[in-house]
Amino acid sequence: MKPLLILDLDGTLVDSLTGIATSLNHSLAEHKQATHPPSAVRYFVGDGVVMLVKRALGEAHEPTLAASVIDGFKDHYDANWKTGTHPYEGITETLESLSESGYPLAVLSNKPHAFTTAMTTRVFPKIKFAAVLGQRDGIPNKPEPQGALEIAKKTGHAPQDCIVIGDSTMDLETARRAGMRAIAVTWGYHDRNRLVEAGATHMIDHPNQLNAACIASRLDSKI
Repeated sequence: MKPLLILDLDGTLVDSLTGIATSLNHSLAEHKQATHPPSAVRYFVGDGVVMLVKRALGEAHEPTLAASVIDGFKDHYDANWKTGTHPYEGITETLESLSESGYPLAVLSNKPHAFTTAMTTRVFPKIKFAAVLGQRDGIPNKPEPQGALEIAKKTGHAPQDCIVIGDSTMDLETARRAGMRAIAVTWGYHDRNRLVEAGATHMIDHPNQLNAACIASRLDSKI
């Protein structure tokens, strides 16, 4: 049985930075707070919407302000994310090839669950995912392993038969805590040096390298 591939969404499957930055800055401006260029927002994403807004507001902010900015972001993003989100070059073809080769695919994101499922369905309508999970109340975000382990259990895979694929150090840590293997992608929001420092042993620079990386990862696990 081929391993289950648990893929991150933002920065791995889709480039959503423009949409996130636009909605974040819209809400910040409505609340008369400083806005940020996409190059700065790039370093805010990955840990869910609460941390996104906290980082945008900075250390000195009141919880009531943060909550209001979060609500504003969600409202704007719900209506506009489609115009600022697209799959990375080659990713759709790679997912189709992996699926045809017998790899089961799943998505695990810190993006709110409703956005995660809607985005995955719209951007990849022809891809059959075994599971799609986003951030849900009562379930801790990555790098806590609960989401990854839930997907493994749901699909009938042992943790050692799963590979977490993502662009961030958080994805690497999720894999470590869940007892899974990991492949880091370099086209997302975390720089290569951060991934190396976090212990990435398998890294790819283009989606068309993913199949070979999966094979290499499986071979390493048997040494």
